[in-house]
Amino acid sequence: MKKVLFVCVENSCRSQMAEGFARRLGEGALEAYSAGSSPSGKVHPVAINVMGEIGFDISDQKSKGFSELPVKTFDYVITLGCRDACPFFPAKDHVEWQISDPKNKDIDFFRKVRDEIRTEVEHFLHDIQGKDEGDGYAETFR
Repeated sequence: MKKVLFVCVENSCRSQMAEGFARRLGEGALEAYSAGSSPSGKVHPVAINVMGEIGFDISDQKSKGFSELPVKTFDYVITLGCRDACPFFPAKDHVEWQISDPKNKDIDFFRKVRDEIRTEVEHFLHDIQGKDEGDGYAETFR
């Protein structure tokens, strides 16, 4: 199984939602993790709420730093729009998704970000299946 790490600064919104989608939608194909360079220590309650609205429970997930990850080697590291604020973490492939931070925004903005992340995760899962068959995902940055 492929190991994927989703990274944002606080590991409270975007990377948590991405981990939640990837765990369920990629079940059996990948192991999903998330972490932050400056973890907030909690998953944002609105992120939990908007994921729950569509049947994805991320309430048991924890905001964490890199040292708290149970694995240290990843096939993919996906950063979620934090650009230079995201540290480099070793992996076979790196991908940057340009997704706005919903922190301090209203619930409708969280929903928009949630839906963007779901779309990206679905594309990613489709693309890594193609990569296993010889196509390349790493060259396609979304």
